[in-house]
Amino acid sequence: MADTELQPVVDAIFEPDTCTWQYIVSDPATKDAVIIDSVLDYNPTTNTISNANAEKLLALISDRGYNIVAILETHAHADHLTAARYLQQALIRRGKPLAPICIGARITSVQHTFAAKYGVNPHEYDGVFDRLLPDGSTISIGNITCRILHLPGHTPDHVGYLIGSNVFVGDSLFQPDVGSARCDFPGGDARALFHSITTKLYSLPDDVRIYVGHDYPPGGPDDGRTEPRAWATVAEQRRTNKHVRDGVEEEQFIAWRKERDSSLAEPRLIHQSLQFNIRGGQLPEASEHGHRFFHLPLKISDDVWNWGFAPQG
Repeated sequence: MADTELQPVVDAIFEPDTCTWQYIVSDPATKDAVIIDSVLDYNPTTNTISNANAEKLLALISDRGYNIVAILETHAHADHLTAARYLQQALIRRGKPLAPICIGARITSVQHTFAAKYGVNPHEYDGVFDRLLPDGSTISIGNITCRILHLPGHTPDHVGYLIGSNVFVGDSLFQPDVGSARCDFPGGDARALFHSITTKLYSLPDDVRIYVGHDYPPGGPDDGRTEPRAWATVAEQRRTNKHVRDGVEEEQFIAWRKERDSSLAEPRLIHQSLQFNIRGGQLPEASEHGHRFFHLPLKISDDVWNWGFAPQG
């Protein structure tokens, strides 16, 4: 990046329960800022949504004197609940102007897919995002420009945010010793992910910092680092990423990614996260008795069903 290009300040906040990196990216001159990929606390044992992490973000925003101009999502997450709506409404209650919740324009196809799976009514997800971002469009953060990059592969709607000499890539690429994201969700595509990484991210200048959406440090004295790390440069990723470094061929990556994905368990909060996040961080509609529900699909083998749970009638 040119030395004359305006550079933001990046506050990186790690949420340890879901291993999620959250970012507040600001223009130091104007204090205008955006929030990227925030987390709302959820306990699947008690089915409790809480706001401890979100309140930490709000405290940081207040302490720094930031003016939040947008709340950005890289995609519809399958491993945590977004705090986007909570943060938006909390800021309004504190007298701040509405910060639009923004996501890639292809989110609508993802919403339709998972709404059908979980029985979500269209009026609960239609128009819930304030702004759908086309590829190559921009957002102003004070005097700094944020450019939207379409990064399909992990999900079809996935986008990254290029801000100065920093790119926030969500769940497309992880730290070099962790590798790349899974591609086995509906609409996921290992070939598309390879091209997102090699033709879009790796074509950026070597000194650009790639900020990841999660980090899972290998841990232990024999396995390298134990602390989460927010970024690595393009040069470092190209040289050392364990899945997608220079010299790895496309077909080699696709075969390996498919084999790896076939052995992965579902994310712990996949069903709750997707139902909440396609609604733009809004609660499910209340039942006639005032209760709100997430739907959890049952998985029962034929042997179990035929043995003791034969349908009646």
